[in-house]
Amino acid sequence: QVQLVESGGGLVQPGGSLRLSCVASGSIDSIYRMGWYRQAPGSQRDLVATITNSGPTNYADSVKGRFTISRADAKNTVYLQMNSLKPEDTAVYYCHAMSREFMNYWGQGTQVTVSS
Repeated sequence: QVQLVESGGGLVQPGGSLRLSCVASGSIDSIYRMGWYRQAPGSQRDLVATITNSGPTNYADSVKGRFTISRADAKNTVYLQMNSLKPEDTAVYYCHAMSREFMNYWGQGTQVTVSS
């Protein structure tokens, strides 16, 4: 089992920045890939960015050039640096981890609101 705890959400003005953090605990050696998804009210949960153990990253087109995903050296913490935030980035952001056995784990979510 893997437990994920997010932090770093909040209210920010358009054009501003936030950094989200996600700390994994439990069977962290089983984790193959970590990432971030987001869900706006009335919408489905969508991919934001992922990063594998070996380093390759993947981003949704809507955030390319503005968001950066990274992992700490200990590999149990993943970050999402969000710059040039737009009102349409407003959503609950969820940390996700996938194990080598293709088990999916989710955090509880953290709210990001971009508004003036």
